[in-house]
Amino acid sequence: MPYVNIKITKTGATAEQKAELIRGATELLQRVLNKNPATTIVVIDEVDTDNWGVGGESVMARSAKAR
Repeated sequence: MPYVNIKITKTGATAEQKAELIRGATELLQRVLNKNPATTIVVIDEVDTDNWGVGGESVMARSAKAR
């Protein structure tokens, strides 16, 4: 039973985009590893940008600098 955890920042991914991620991850596991889509679990966690760091600072701080 494959378990995939996708983490993205809370920056407005639509329900349709998330559904496409779930479909795509499931199809990839089926195609590459011959895993059963019926038993493949995909979870999307949306993380606040102040809880996501890149290069020693939060994404929120990086975004504020870019403005």
